[in-house]
Amino acid sequence: MNDATATHALSALPASELALLEARFPARAVPVGGGAVVSVRECGAGPAIVCLHGIGSGAASWLSVASLLAPQARVIAWDAPGYGASTPLAPAAPSAADYAQQLHGLLDALDIQSCVLVGHSLGAITAGCAARKDSALASRIRRLVLVSPAAGYGAPQREEARRKVRAERLATLDELGIAGMAAKRAGRLVSGNACERARQWVQWNMAQLNEGGYRQAVELLCSADLLADLPPAMPVRVACGALDAVTTPEACAEVARRCGVPLEPIADAGHASYVEQPQAVAALLREVLAA
Repeated sequence: MNDATATHALSALPASELALLEARFPARAVPVGGGAVVSVRECGAGPAIVCLHGIGSGAASWLSVASLLAPQARVIAWDAPGYGASTPLAPAAPSAADYAQQLHGLLDALDIQSCVLVGHSLGAITAGCAARKDSALASRIRRLVLVSPAAGYGAPQREEARRKVRAERLATLDELGIAGMAAKRAGRLVSGNACERARQWVQWNMAQLNEGGYRQAVELLCSADLLADLPPAMPVRVACGALDAVTTPEACAEVARRCGVPLEPIADAGHASYVEQPQAVAALLREVLAA
């Protein structure tokens, strides 16, 4: 698919949806020191829930969950470094600790002393690093929630898979570009039963990627080892879309075992479960808030 075809496909997202995003979950840039900014979307009031998106997404993907939780919580979703208007990290191949340090700067800037930290897919790698027992952030994370966590390919025994994943992801980017990649790959992030609106949002979110930020995120995925950072310093829940074809229930079950908790399936959901089944994910987060 060429870029013109991909751009036409993306036009299917109604303007009313984007208007809703800006009305309910507007973006703003937060200075975090050293001339860097982190772009966040925020709504609601109450205890803080901080949400970290995956490699093919962005802060806007949390719109539905944030809208459902706004009466009970202050929901903050970041655009990871290099995503949206967020400043990229300095290293070409940043580590999980680099992303966690930027998260630390954001929580300082927003004066968040206690939060529920939610990491989806690649966001779980940053969340897991921030929640380590020896992390400077651990005391400020009341609960950790990992949704369809990506374990990363940094473990020594995963060297062959690491080389393959890096080569394939970067080749796809070079061949298709961001728009073409969104048109071709976004459908894999939801189940076959996903509604059209969920499909549109997943594709739109992927189409907003910045090439440089995505390349850095690929390096994070390839170098990180989430399992080595677990179990975290605080109580944790681990969930996964029951129909997830990206980080499968079997793979997520290993993360849950490392944390000493059961894996919680999200029915009728693929990888982007919080976009496809936002009410189920919001219900999980309400339980975490009440704990």
